[in-house]
Amino acid sequence: MPDFFTRVQIEGAAAIVRNRSRYQPTIGLVLGSGLNSLADSVENPDIIPYEQIPHWPISTVPGHAGRLILGQLEDKTVMVLQGRAHFYEGYPMSQVTLPVRVMQLLGIQTLILTNAAGGMNENFRPGDLMLIKDHLNLLGLAGENPLRGPNDDMAGPRFPGMTEAYDPELRQLAHESAAGEGFTLQEGIYAFVAGPSYETPAELRFLRLIGADAVGMSTVPSVVVARHAGMRVLGISTITNLALPDPPPGTQISHEEVLETGKMVIPHLTALIRGVLRRL
Repeated sequence: MPDFFTRVQIEGAAAIVRNRSRYQPTIGLVLGSGLNSLADSVENPDIIPYEQIPHWPISTVPGHAGRLILGQLEDKTVMVLQGRAHFYEGYPMSQVTLPVRVMQLLGIQTLILTNAAGGMNENFRPGDLMLIKDHLNLLGLAGENPLRGPNDDMAGPRFPGMTEAYDPELRQLAHESAAGEGFTLQEGIYAFVAGPSYETPAELRFLRLIGADAVGMSTVPSVVVARHAGMRVLGISTITNLALPDPPPGTQISHEEVLETGKMVIPHLTALIRGVLRRL
C-alpha cells in the first residue's frame, strides 16, 4: 500500500461512492467502537460495504461494522462511516484518513466524530460523554502526521492551523442538545496514542501531567485532515472506562468492557447527535 495517495486515487474512490448513491451529503458522521447503531436509523439509506471502495481501509476490530451509509437523518443529508480503521491495524496515516479526503470531494462541510476513550479526569465516570475541546496528537508530534508528504494545494494549505480544531459553535449546539434531553456533557482534552496496548501507569501519569482528560486510539488523524480540508469538526468521546495511573490491584481493561459501556450510553449519544443535527 502506498504511503501517500494521489488526488486521482482519491477521486476514484469518491467516484465509486457518487455512482452508488443518489445523495449529496453535507454532513459526515464517523461512528466508533460499539457506537454504530445510529447508522441503522438513517432513512432510505444507500449502503456501500467498505471493501467495494478502492483503497478504503477496512477495520478488523470487533464493534466496527465496515459500511458506508448515505441517506437522511433529522432531515439532513448525511454520510455515515459505520466503523473506522486505526493506525494500529497497520494502515499508513494517509489510508486511515482517506475517508475524510473522499468526504471532502463529496462536499462534506461538517464532520461529527465519536470514539470510545479512557477517562483520566478524576471527575469523569464510565458512561459520561465528553466533548473534545482540544487534542494532544502524540503521534503527529513524533512524525506520524497524516499531512506528512506531498501537499495537494487544492485540498488545503501546506501548514494548516489547529488553534480551534473543534468548532466552538458546534460544541455549544451539543451542550444545548444535551440540556434539552436532560443530561450534561463533560468537556476535555483528548490524547491520541497509537495502541493497541493500553497505557502503563507511568504513561498515564505522563498524559495527565501534560493535560489529558481522556485517552484513545483514533479520531485525531481524521480531525487534522478535516481541518486541513476546511471542515467544521465536532468530536465526542464516550468515557468507557477509567484510565487511572494507580488502579486497584487486579484491575484489567478489556475491549469487551469498552463495548459494553458503549452500548449503555447509546441512547444519550444518539439523542445528542440527533439534537445537534436538528439545530444545524
